[in-house]
Amino acid sequence: MDIILVPGLWLDASSWEPVLPALEKAGHTAHPITLPGVGAPASQSAGIGIQDWVDAVVSEIDAIPGPVVLVGHSGGGNVVWGAAEARSERVRRVILVDTVPPPDGGQISEFEIVDGVIPFPGWDSFDAPEVADLDEQTRATAALRTRTVPAKVPTDPVRLDGTARYTVPVTLLMGQLDDEAFRAAVSQWGRYGTEFDAIADSEVVHLDSGHWPQFSQPDNLSRALVAAIR
Repeated sequence: MDIILVPGLWLDASSWEPVLPALEKAGHTAHPITLPGVGAPASQSAGIGIQDWVDAVVSEIDAIPGPVVLVGHSGGGNVVWGAAEARSERVRRVILVDTVPPPDGGQISEFEIVDGVIPFPGWDSFDAPEVADLDEQTRATAALRTRTVPAKVPTDPVRLDGTARYTVPVTLLMGQLDDEAFRAAVSQWGRYGTEFDAIADSEVVHLDSGHWPQFSQPDNLSRALVAAIR
């Protein structure tokens, strides 16, 4: 199976390196991508929005002759969900790593803009459970991988015109929540709960990790990815 791996904010294709050996050993072909404008100055990235990121994934799908699985980490979940709507007939499964499918108009989050771009805000800006399994060495190493992202992207609403995405099976690999806890929580999240309920085939797998399992628990994430790809 061809697997398109989409990183979250501040990360590029290299962030998926810890899980590539397991995917390849299982017989899959991995396509980790770097999204447009990542690491570029404002003069080159100011006009880039979330649709450009979705379009980049759609182009990757179109370049592969057979079915694909889309994997999105964190904010990359918004991107792959938009691509699933655009190419539902080509997507065998969507796997979201510690994130949820956004509704039409959903945004990633808001972060401080510096010199026209958004730099990595540092580990201390995240909630304790998200970073609890990142030791100091892992934090330092992972921080070296981070890049700026275009200023528009985190608050740019994703466009989800249609309902085709709901036919695509979805696996959520959640750091802190198991299936029962997640379904109870998402039912309280307004339009996000409605979006999730509309998916015909969904499952939730508890990783028992922080928000960056590709860095903190790569073996655990690798096993979960391989198990979900079917």
